[in-house]
Amino acid sequence: MVVTELLERNAALYPDEVALVELNPDEPDSRRLSWKEFSLIEPTRYAPYRREITWSIFDEKANRFANMLLSRGIKKGDKVAILMYNCLEWLPIYFGVLKTGAVAVPFNFRYDAGEILYCAELADTVCLIFDSAFIGRIERNAERPMKGRMLIYFGDGCPPFAESYRELVEDCSSRSPGIKLTEQDDAAIYFSSGTTGFPKAILHKHLSLIQAAEMEQKHHATGRDDVFLCIPPLYHTGAKFHWMGSLIAGSRAVLLKGTSPDTILRAVSEERCTIVWLLVPWAQDILDALDRGDVKLEDYHLDQWRLMHIGAQPVPPSLVRRWKAYFPHHQYDTNYGLSESTGPGCVHLGMENERKVGAIGVPGYRWSCRIVDEAGQPVPQGSVGELCVKGPGVMTCYYNNPEATAEVLKDGWLFTGDMAMQDEEGFIYLVDRKKDVIVSGGENIYPVQIEDFLRNFNKVKDVAVIGLPDPRTGEKPAAVVEIKEGMTCTEKEINDFCMDLPRYKRPREIIFMQIPRNATGKIEKPKLRKLLGAENLVARENGI
Repeated sequence: MVVTELLERNAALYPDEVALVELNPDEPDSRRLSWKEFSLIEPTRYAPYRREITWSIFDEKANRFANMLLSRGIKKGDKVAILMYNCLEWLPIYFGVLKTGAVAVPFNFRYDAGEILYCAELADTVCLIFDSAFIGRIERNAERPMKGRMLIYFGDGCPPFAESYRELVEDCSSRSPGIKLTEQDDAAIYFSSGTTGFPKAILHKHLSLIQAAEMEQKHHATGRDDVFLCIPPLYHTGAKFHWMGSLIAGSRAVLLKGTSPDTILRAVSEERCTIVWLLVPWAQDILDALDRGDVKLEDYHLDQWRLMHIGAQPVPPSLVRRWKAYFPHHQYDTNYGLSESTGPGCVHLGMENERKVGAIGVPGYRWSCRIVDEAGQPVPQGSVGELCVKGPGVMTCYYNNPEATAEVLKDGWLFTGDMAMQDEEGFIYLVDRKKDVIVSGGENIYPVQIEDFLRNFNKVKDVAVIGLPDPRTGEKPAAVVEIKEGMTCTEKEINDFCMDLPRYKRPREIIFMQIPRNATGKIEKPKLRKLLGAENLVARENGI
């Protein structure tokens, strides 16, 4: 089975049931097609920019887009890029690409013009669909570099260098194109987050996609009555593949455009959401708003909310303890994964293992894990080594990059680049990224351990620990600290708090600033290193 069959099944079994809701509670967005074009529901008072779509219309929209692409010569194996913000049409377009047998290639909406061109060429894309937010970036590439690619514009006021999505699909058949697909066919290319350099193109088969759907449904027991709240960008594997639990269950999902605490809680309340996937910064913001009294739980209907889960980065145990103090009835799960493993879930804590908060968990559904040394040999239990995973969601390769593929794929095992250890019960603890380990005076220092410690300080909102050059020890640990809103903090307070750390782990420099994170919540440590590197360090020490 492939995921397009799940969509067609839902359209047949639940044709008039709502599949997706789009909420844009803050401001109107004239770039989107109006809600009337879906002719389903008038916007409500609490969310004036709300639209929804049924399973049958979802499938019909996907079919129309697929048939249009086929009529324009797109064939099995071709690469079709998607560069759009989250909206109601995103997933029908994605599934339309899959239904042709072509490979869907979602682009990060933060890419500049150069990165768009780089990824388009790396993935050998023949077509790109984009919305109005990206007109300027696409136009800079449209004449020469992007020439020869089909450019499709989604929205009103189509620019002259592109073709209108609306005009292209309006006369296309809404019936399935009937392209035969198997689990071994290529399905999608996702790009690495770029936190360690230029993105790499990660190729997955349909087997990876159906594995992600089945795993998500199993891990979180997603049922027909559940409502999933999806906030992160759909170009990323995490958001899309968590949503696929709803796809396999045939249940409703809500795409929320907005991340403020009130916006999230109001969406959960009004849409009766039962499952919410949060990134660490959003969970932190909700807790801080509750602490300050900016939002009050009694103002919302939250009794139906059963599960909050977090992924995309290490989760501080202190955050989970604070969360459970406000939401004691919530189930909780941590999900670990990479785009190379079809996103989150190759390791997960499990809702039944809350007592082990702090661990990333155990191997996920149909996954195997091991922790190895530099020679690729398993390390003793309790020792730190590199985490390797193996399962049906492992990528096929880094597309057009056999050298990088050979570095991380060995005998079916994916070498993650994450340092981890396993306890006596088999639970895996993430120690740090292999490339982020600080070597100071011959000692290995794992920044995540220091970050988790500092997050227990009541004035700290966020923290990142990196290594800075040191003439004596090679590197020294530096703590970049973001203080909670409305609070003040001194370097002495941080240093005093760190006295409980072993001496070699204590930060030797404290820097107060906002922590840069990417769209999926990961700390952008290369950006921090660039900002706080050797040259800047010298300038600061000289008072410049």
